[in-house]
Amino acid sequence: MQGGVGSMDGIIDTVSADHPLVPLIALLKPNGKLVLVGGPTKPYELPAFPLLFGRKMVGGSLIGGIKETQEMIEFAAKHNITAAIELIPIEYINTAMERLAKADVRYRFVIDIGNTLKAA
Repeated sequence: MQGGVGSMDGIIDTVSADHPLVPLIALLKPNGKLVLVGGPTKPYELPAFPLLFGRKMVGGSLIGGIKETQEMIEFAAKHNITAAIELIPIEYINTAMERLAKADVRYRFVIDIGNTLKAA
């Protein structure tokens, strides 16, 4: 994180667990935007000075419509932006739940219910 300070134009924060925003704000360039789309269980602490001094903005969205979703998918495809996931078969679901309980998860689990996807 320290090496990335001041390097990003924007961040889409999808985390719904409680977490500090200041480290994310620090990653933003001047005029950078942090967009929150995950719903935390308690209110965020949002100090003003990192926003004011860096001319940074924090916003949020509960969900986008079809048009916005399509634009996001096209942008991601154009810029080769992909999600970091752990693809698991349905038979692994109990182990996955145990790993979640132990906080032993680095990426989001994607369950291949039909066993039709290929792991990268």
